[in-house]
Amino acid sequence: MELILKQDVENLGFKDDVVTVKNGYGRNFLIPQKQAILATSSAKKVLAENLKQRAFKEKKIVDDANKIAEAIKALDIKIAAKVGTGDKLFGSVNNINVAEALAKEGQAIDKKFITVTTIKRTGKYNAVVRLHREVSVDLAFEVIAQAN
Repeated sequence: MELILKQDVENLGFKDDVVTVKNGYGRNFLIPQKQAILATSSAKKVLAENLKQRAFKEKKIVDDANKIAEAIKALDIKIAAKVGTGDKLFGSVNNINVAEALAKEGQAIDKKFITVTTIKRTGKYNAVVRLHREVSVDLAFEVIAQAN
């Protein structure tokens, strides 16, 4: 079944992508959730016209995302966490903590656009921040022991 996505769907595609999915997934989930529409020939023509009109605006958005990416690369992020014996953390550090640290530095990024493995020890780590479908940046950060 061929569908046009109306919004970004994780592990499938971005808004306005034409994707092929199994019939049940499209019919029972994507279409009822208003995340996609059927890719008929008329819908594809409308999509092509919309994409042509949006191309100029899209360039400005990509340029803005690149500026934010450069600003994020320049940041030195340190996340303080409670530490037990050795370098082992109480709890863990995840994308929510990284989003909060970025917000403190003046870069408000939604947590769902930050990909990081769950971290259980202090040290240096990397996260991937997706700012746009064409722009993502590797963010280096450090997990340090919290001062009591």
